[in-house]
Amino acid sequence: MRILLIEDEAELARWLSRSLARHAGFVVEWADDGLVAERRLAVEEFDAVILDLGLPGMDGHTLLAKIRARDDRTPVLVLTARDSLAEKIGTLHQGADDFLPKPFVVEELEARLIALIRRSRGREHPRLTLGNLVFETSAQKFTVNGQPLQLSPREHSVLRVLIQKSGEPINKQQILDRILTDDADINLEAIEVLVHRLRKKLADTGVQIVTMRGMGYCLENAVDN
Repeated sequence: MRILLIEDEAELARWLSRSLARHAGFVVEWADDGLVAERRLAVEEFDAVILDLGLPGMDGHTLLAKIRARDDRTPVLVLTARDSLAEKIGTLHQGADDFLPKPFVVEELEARLIALIRRSRGREHPRLTLGNLVFETSAQKFTVNGQPLQLSPREHSVLRVLIQKSGEPINKQQILDRILTDDADINLEAIEVLVHRLRKKLADTGVQIVTMRGMGYCLENAVDN
């Protein structure tokens, strides 16, 4: 899942990015300025936003008002030292989906983010399912008919992106933006290879990866001929 962290404290941002990547496999993008973040949100897609209120360029309240005014419904979790009841109520009325005061425990932040993203997609359980394929978000594992699906780390990352967007096309660049990897050789061609491998591993599972010309890949239920 791809998260935009909007936070001007560099040390906190670096620690939080590493922690969320390690604990939950989030791909965290960082913006330290409200104006920069507003421009990115206008042209990029994120699964959730972590928003600090005291930002240079454009404060968090103004940024939140702007993205909601253009009907951007990306879940927003406000993370701030301003933890008064009035501040919390006002921020929620402005369009925030959740509020977590500093200091905080990263495990709670992770759980709140997963819950926000799940609710934004109409999910009631901490799992993503498509037919017989299940992704347990807490355990970060795939199963088919209750049996583990054996995947390499790269295959796992790509399939996780596809099931998060199941039923919707997603192109290679969008997949690349959402996978967490330190490998310099992961590129668009590598995504093609990984999708080819996943198609073989998903054979006879009732789920397939379809290429939608000009749009990308789509994970969907297989149709019997």
